[in-house]
Amino acid sequence: MHIAEGFLPVPHAVGWTLAAAPFVVHGARRVVVEVRERPEATLLLGAAGAFTFVLSAVKLPSFTGSSSHPTGTGAGAVLFRPPVMALLGTIVLLFQALLLAHGGLTTLGANAFAFAVVGPWAGYGAYRLTRALGGGLLPGVFAAMAVADLATYVTTAGQLALALPDAETGVPGALVKFLSVFALTQVPLAVGEGLLGVLLFRALTTNARPELERLGLLRPEPAR
Repeated sequence: MHIAEGFLPVPHAVGWTLAAAPFVVHGARRVVVEVRERPEATLLLGAAGAFTFVLSAVKLPSFTGSSSHPTGTGAGAVLFRPPVMALLGTIVLLFQALLLAHGGLTTLGANAFAFAVVGPWAGYGAYRLTRALGGGLLPGVFAAMAVADLATYVTTAGQLALALPDAETGVPGALVKFLSVFALTQVPLAVGEGLLGVLLFRALTTNARPELERLGLLRPEPAR
């Protein structure tokens, strides 16, 4: 769902950049606090960023000006909360634009708002709701990963609809068109991403349980 370089009109590109900027600045502050207060989590923090980079680099063609792909931001949102992912996600998008030609610099703000702001917050909300309803860590992770993916795609479709309204039906018609085209690839990707998240956190539960306990995701095992 990276919007391609130069695809948005200048006012839209500037507007989305201004909308995303406060979240990214706050995210940078949260990363500094996280590293200062829990230096042992630095390796896991880097792993969350790398996971997002690798997963979101899997690019499937969707339609002119964009693409479909997993996001991976739900995992980092569960581990470190959404503000941290605002910075990590934007860094991921910047490197992908420079190294892989995914997205672009003029559309970085729009892509960051959908990918690094809306997606993580929606995914984290789904995680918290699942846990509040009695679901365990793994069902919560599945919900976080899938919803973060879907929320990013819905936001990107809205951004494109605002920039490219349909000649007859305007923004609503364009939104329906973009959502319909994206859904063909993005809905299955969201389900697959949720399952991948479950596998990831199963591995973390086995190999990094102390870190998950310190982050408050698991209760400490009773002493034997």
